[in-house]
Amino acid sequence: MRREGSAFQGLGVVTLKELADHVTSIRFFVLELLVVLIALVTVYAAAQQIKETTAEDPFLFLRLFTTSREPLPAFLFWLSLLVPVIAIGLGFDSVNSEHNRRTLSRILSQPIYRDALLFGKFLGGLLTLTIALIVLWLLVIGLGLLFIGIPPGGEEIARSIVFLLVTIVYAGVWLALAMLCSILFRSAATAALVTLGFWLFIYLIWPILASVIAQAIMPPDPRYMALGLQTPGTAELEQILARISPSTLYAEVVVALLDPTTRALGPIYLSQLQGAVLGAPLPLAESVLIAWPQIVGMVATAIMLFVIGYVIFQRQEVRA
Repeated sequence: MRREGSAFQGLGVVTLKELADHVTSIRFFVLELLVVLIALVTVYAAAQQIKETTAEDPFLFLRLFTTSREPLPAFLFWLSLLVPVIAIGLGFDSVNSEHNRRTLSRILSQPIYRDALLFGKFLGGLLTLTIALIVLWLLVIGLGLLFIGIPPGGEEIARSIVFLLVTIVYAGVWLALAMLCSILFRSAATAALVTLGFWLFIYLIWPILASVIAQAIMPPDPRYMALGLQTPGTAELEQILARISPSTLYAEVVVALLDPTTRALGPIYLSQLQGAVLGAPLPLAESVLIAWPQIVGMVATAIMLFVIGYVIFQRQEVRA
């Protein structure tokens, strides 16, 4: 039996409905309020630290994201920690809730195909995250103007916009994973626990395991160990394994974007420093070029997770 009309008929309706549900939900309000409160405290602490320790810096505004003041970590740390939590909170029950309420068959009985339903739910969640992150970005810019009293330059604004876009992609990875678990597990609680467990494993445990596995496969050279240096081959393998984690990819992209003096992500050899002026900032285009493989890796991960969920959802049986 051939389908009639476009597979994405009704996509806009589903997207707007999901967006409205997310924005008006208590869950999203609580999570966003938590992030805003943390942003207020950490940006204020960073501004005070910058006033006390920084005399002159052409990228003073970018330091708001990366500067910490004891005992508070930097705003960037909280952002990398809470963005996955918000994305998981929006996506862990996006599909299984329709099964549990027995509304999925009613939706699909309308002129709405599974393609439009799943893609609309993903777009609705991603649009919600985008709105939340844009509001948060504007809040940080406004707080920076208020606390520091110096307007950001054009280069700083451009870098912060690229940073915002990368953060949206990072949120999309965890949203796609949460939706995949929502498709696999009919219980919302199980989907939430599995997704949060995987996130904690990737965020906390995998970097340690990557180091252990790299040293087991390629043992450190005693000559480098005697000098207090890490064996280059072991360091490269450890970095390759660590980059399986989206959190590692995101952290490396952020370093390249918010620290214009970064010239490489990973071990730096003397040949890379020939002709370079140490401490000189790079143009934005070169910083993006350095981080481009990591950006593509995050986009590919989000697409891969969504496609896996799409294939499984297409094969699932829907009962009234």
